[in-house]
Amino acid sequence: MGKKQGTQAQALWYSTIAMAASFVIWNMLAPLAAQLSELYRLSGFQKSALIAAPVLLGSVMRIPMGVLTDRYGGRRVFAVTMLFLILPLLAASFANSFSAMLLCALFLGMGGSTFAISLTYVSRWYPPEKQGLVLGLAGLGNLGVAAASYGVPVLHGFIGLDGVFYSLAAMIAIVAVLFWMLASDPPKPAKPKTLLQSMQVLKVKSTWTLSFYYSLTFGGFVAFSVYLPTFLKELFGLSAAEAGLRTAAFVLAATLIRPCGGYLADRFGSRRVLTAVFAGIALSGLALALSLNQSAWFTAYFLIIACFLGIGNGAVFKMVPEVSPADTGAVTGIVGAAGGLGGFFPPLALGIINDMSGSYTLGFALLIAFACICLGVNQLALRIRQEKTAVTAP
Repeated sequence: MGKKQGTQAQALWYSTIAMAASFVIWNMLAPLAAQLSELYRLSGFQKSALIAAPVLLGSVMRIPMGVLTDRYGGRRVFAVTMLFLILPLLAASFANSFSAMLLCALFLGMGGSTFAISLTYVSRWYPPEKQGLVLGLAGLGNLGVAAASYGVPVLHGFIGLDGVFYSLAAMIAIVAVLFWMLASDPPKPAKPKTLLQSMQVLKVKSTWTLSFYYSLTFGGFVAFSVYLPTFLKELFGLSAAEAGLRTAAFVLAATLIRPCGGYLADRFGSRRVLTAVFAGIALSGLALALSLNQSAWFTAYFLIIACFLGIGNGAVFKMVPEVSPADTGAVTGIVGAAGGLGGFFPPLALGIINDMSGSYTLGFALLIAFACICLGVNQLALRIRQEKTAVTAP
């Protein structure tokens, strides 16, 4: 029993480190947006597109990567994905135009796909009653976003743009080799499923409901993480280092509280926790919209919304293994993709909104509306469940 627990803990630890390293790559361009904008003379939309491109591929690829992890094991898929990231990193050092950098940015998005690999890999090691907390802990790999937000601008100041690409390529190569050497796979299912069989979870209503919720909670986390550096510099004239530090604080708050969301969902039920989360996001979004000219209040409110988003992420993923325990990878990939796509569109929309109106207020109005819709859907699901419980009770 002790040996098994030790192996489980190692799987969780190694996977979290690998995901964090991959997420540094996934988010590395957002803190460099100002420098890249100056280098290529970008418009607001082009800058937003460069920031959002990694989010797009990192989101879409979560579906096949989750299925591949179910089929071939997290050790193999994780290591190969991390080694692949070396290619766009090295190519980016030779990019001499916006279109070339945009293509590199797209493939850097594979770092974001490791979310599905990590959670699928870890979930195979633990029983369902522990997965809320455990998957919340696995989500601490999001700390890679904080490391990129603060560390990449500092690194750029010392070794320049090309040096950032080379050093991160070396970092991810080392992590990939260590993961391959140290990690091990849990016992495989008796017969791995085909992609078509795994995609049967799309017929399950809960898969779509969780995807909808996660597109708000994780999508909001991603959108704030990638756009806050630009946001803070444009609104309050902060330096790249200061904007990166505040963004890192947002990411830390949302990530460190995520296991609490899983624990609360284990204890009180995910839907009850999500009721408070969606209401909190709506109110925090309103507070942010009213503080666009007040740096201190804006910082306080985005730290509050970070906590609600982090709790929501943990609560949503507590429900994932319940949808289809035999196809955790497929459900993880689909829900994770929805969350990533939820973070892809807001930066683009904010760039367009700001170009057209010179203000970000409409963007926060859309966030509030989305949170209210999620709250309504969740309350309806709670009511239906309570009615079914009342009918079946003796």
